[in-house]
Amino acid sequence: MTVRFRDRCTAGRELAHAVQRLQLEAPVILALPRGGVPVAYEIAWKLGAPLDLVLVRKLGVPGRPEFGMGAIAGGANPRAYLDHDLIRSLGISDDHIQQEITRQTAEMERRRLTYLGERPPSDVSGKHVVLVDDGIATGGTVRVALDALRTSTAASITLAVPVAPVEALSTFEPLVDKMICLSFPEPFVAVGNHYERFDQTTDEEVIDLLAQAHLRTGTNHDAA
Repeated sequence: MTVRFRDRCTAGRELAHAVQRLQLEAPVILALPRGGVPVAYEIAWKLGAPLDLVLVRKLGVPGRPEFGMGAIAGGANPRAYLDHDLIRSLGISDDHIQQEITRQTAEMERRRLTYLGERPPSDVSGKHVVLVDDGIATGGTVRVALDALRTSTAASITLAVPVAPVEALSTFEPLVDKMICLSFPEPFVAVGNHYERFDQTTDEEVIDLLAQAHLRTGTNHDAA
């Protein structure tokens, strides 16, 4: 299997050229933290565009928080996605679902404050939005983020990722106006397999990149 990208920054620079060719007027770049932020930063820098976040949290099943029964996206247009078939098959109660939504909503707010402080949400109304991650495997978090964005009044939504399996991307076509992916490797296995360096992005890196973007553009940055 050929490694396609040296690191997230390199992937972001390559992706930035592809996004630039769309010639979007006054785009807003939205990243899925944490790994999507270094990629999105390069796009925002290339386009001179503001950089923001879409915060998404997995909703865990009882006793197995790593096993998702759905996900939620926070911000100005909050959205929840629930796997109703799984919920029924496991007999998960409405009380647990609500408690998990409340818990993860609080965690998203904590992370928003950590990453962005008191900066008010960016208004994406009438804007061309570009949603960025460092890659897609199953696509659960991307889907709920796109669902949230579709409830906004954005002029258009573009999904831009360096690498993804073809079958995952095909499921997003009804949710976006445009889609950019640089690599469709087979077999796919995992996002990290297609980077030479795929260290975990730290909170400190996210905070620093968002602060740099904020100073450069002079615009508000917050969860979308």
